[in-house]
Order: sequence, then structure tokens, then C-alpha cells
Amino acid sequence: MESWQLIIIGAGPAGLTAGIYAGRSGLKTLILDEKMAGGEASVTPWIENYPGFESISGPELAERMANHCRKFGATIKELEKAVSIDVEDQKKRVQTDKATHSASALIVASGTHYRELQVPGEQGFRGKGVSYCAVCDGPFFKDKRVIVVGGGNSAVKSAIYLSNIASSVSLVHRRNELRADMIDVETLNQLDVQLLWNSEIKEIRGNDFVDSVIVKNNETGGIIETKADGVFVQIGELPNSKFAEEAGVNVDEDGFIIVDSHQRTNITGVFAAGDVTTGPVKQVGSAVGEAIIAATEAFLYVKRPYYYKGRV
Repeated sequence: MESWQLIIIGAGPAGLTAGIYAGRSGLKTLILDEKMAGGEASVTPWIENYPGFESISGPELAERMANHCRKFGATIKELEKAVSIDVEDQKKRVQTDKATHSASALIVASGTHYRELQVPGEQGFRGKGVSYCAVCDGPFFKDKRVIVVGGGNSAVKSAIYLSNIASSVSLVHRRNELRADMIDVETLNQLDVQLLWNSEIKEIRGNDFVDSVIVKNNETGGIIETKADGVFVQIGELPNSKFAEEAGVNVDEDGFIIVDSHQRTNITGVFAAGDVTTGPVKQVGSAVGEAIIAATEAFLYVKRPYYYKGRV
């Protein structure tokens, strides 16, 4: 068992930021991620609301963060999934699918995973036309017909991105108004993207690959079958918090980790930051801010225990 002063679970913007601050403060820090470093940022086509960058691709920002993190000495172990944690003792233990690690403090920054449609055909055609990442899989649909499902920032950005690749793009949204940032909505409105309002996907059909989808209009009750080679699902995320909840970390009714203003959980020495928490805003900027607080608190907990205990 390798011992660290701080373990961070998740290498998205929150985890990497926490690693930068922890490493810079001198904590021996390990960051674990079941995928590659970068989190959701690494699969976002572009980011225009992160201070200092008028526009930057998600993968580039993620790479810069990871390099910055390594520069200050944090160790990043990719493709190593945290399976369970034991936080009952002063030493916190993290069991992964490869090894066991221990540390004095723990920051959970494990982010979220894509919410699924839960309709017939979705699981069967996953990787065969059904995707949850436009940046990852968009190039496979050059000059093909695609449908994007959702009405928030991710859905609108995906539709805009895919409009430069696919032969046709339709956006299916269950309401009659998009929830995305106005600047992206204005861009979308200038493109040849078909908007299917008040509608939901009820089934995904095909043989070896996706061939069509069944769409229901919730206002009229009308049902149509429309041809499609790809379906990009962008209807929100669910927190990656099960391992923390099983260890006794308090979560809300939706599974998001409950933290106070210092990013502390109900368990001493365990902190959380980013999209996995109950924070009201799920953005790169807010994840960075929460991670700075969490890393600072972790440093005080490990290196300044008497001062830490006096904090309210």
C-alpha cells in the first residue's frame, strides 16, 4: 500500500485544480481517474466562459491543466478506477481496480456520468450509432444524419459542432424553449438545424447500426419515425458518488455529495469539489473555485491540524 498525504479521486477541472494547489503547497498528492485526465472538459468542443480565454477548446484547456498539475509535483494515475473507500480511521484508504492507496486526507472530485434516455434500443446500439460525446464520436458521422437529444448547453454545443460534420442535424427537446446560454442559442439559430420542440425519443431502431428513431410530440400526441445514422444523448448528468455514499459520506436525494462552505463533507478529512457536489452551478469556473477551497482545507487539515480544528 502506497501512502500519500492527499488523494484526489477524479482528474477533471476540479481534481486537477486541487492537485495544482496541493502540489504547490507541498503535499504529496495522488490523483486517480478511471479515464484520461480532463474530465468533461476534455470532451467539450469549446469553452468561452472561462476567465482569460475568449475561446479555447475543451481538450486544450484540459491538457494545460494536467500539465500545470504535474509541474507542481502531483502524480496522476489514469485508467485506474476508485472502487471503494474506507474513511473510518484517521488514514483514509482508497481501493482501486489495480491497487490500494492510503492518505491523511481525501478530496472527492469524481464528477458525473451521462444520463441515459432509458428507451428501447439505446443500450443495444451504444457504440453503433448511440453516443454521449459529440467530440469523441462526431467524426464517425461525416456526411450522415444525426439527432441530438437535449436542450441545455451540452446539447446545443453538440448540435453546433455536429453541423460542421454531418449532412443533417436535428435537435429533439422535450420543452418549447432551450436552456442553453443565449450566445450559443443565437449561433444555433443561424444554422440549418431542425428543432423538434415538445418532443421525446421513444425508441431507437436499426439492424447492425442505428437506422431510425421514433419521436413523440408530447403536445399533439403525434408519433413519427425519422431516419438517423446517429443519436447523441445530452440530457444531463448523474453524480459519480456511489462509492462515497457507501462509505458513509452524506449525499442528497439525487446522489450529489453534501458539502459546507469549506467543501467539507460530514466525515473529517474528506472533502469534495466540482460537479459531484451539491454546488448549484456545474461549470469549469465553479469547479475550479470549489477545488481551490477543498485543497486549501486539505492542506490545513494535514499540515496545520490545530488551526484547522479551530475553523468554524
